[in-house]
Amino acid sequence: MDMLMGEAIAEADLTDWRKLAQGLHARYLVDDFGSSARFVAAVGEAGDALAHHPRVTIDDGYVDLKLVSHDAVYRDDEGTEHRVEWVTQRDVDLARRITQLASDHEVTADPASVSDFELGLDTARSATIAPVWAALLTGSAESQGRGTPFGDEIRDATGRVPHLWFGDDDEHEGPRQRFHLEVYVAPEVAEARIAAVLAAGGTVVDDSDAPSLTVIADQDGNQGVLCVAASPATQD
Repeated sequence: MDMLMGEAIAEADLTDWRKLAQGLHARYLVDDFGSSARFVAAVGEAGDALAHHPRVTIDDGYVDLKLVSHDAVYRDDEGTEHRVEWVTQRDVDLARRITQLASDHEVTADPASVSDFELGLDTARSATIAPVWAALLTGSAESQGRGTPFGDEIRDATGRVPHLWFGDDDEHEGPRQRFHLEVYVAPEVAEARIAAVLAAGGTVVDDSDAPSLTVIADQDGNQGVLCVAASPATQD
């Protein structure tokens, strides 16, 4: 099934969901564990009907859901098809069904609270060092290049660890930051998140690609990137 680009996801008007990194994310607030279990059981039945299921996390007071297809079709500039992890129509259909189930179970969506993060490592030798990180992070060589057309990324099939991707860099001597965090948040909280960083003593290093990407730094100069995708819900 073809991957859906940002405009198509936004047109789906998924009010409970936010597109972060590769997938759709939702958080539903619940009163107790029993309510969580009943809601998740209903979500499971809906997923059975579509032969597709979300990743589920249950914790005190909320249920987190992530929807992503592991066989989305991406076509490169030459027309070659790649199987990637991304949002497809299957995810949109299940997200809509889950939104209805949430209403039926009287659980409340809290889309502004969702977040995700990935690791970035700048290097001139990603093909050389990627197997080391695949072994360290997941213990499996199969995690290298999994679900992406960019063959050196590390993605754990079980979701135990964050994705690790490699940014292009030139060879250099001396210490320099190579690792950084990519933090994904809902669009409506991005401004407040940056304000919180500034209030804590951080700085904005580069906002030329804001609001999609904003590079921030701490007092020691260590950098991270705040990432925002277009909301899958239509903005009034």
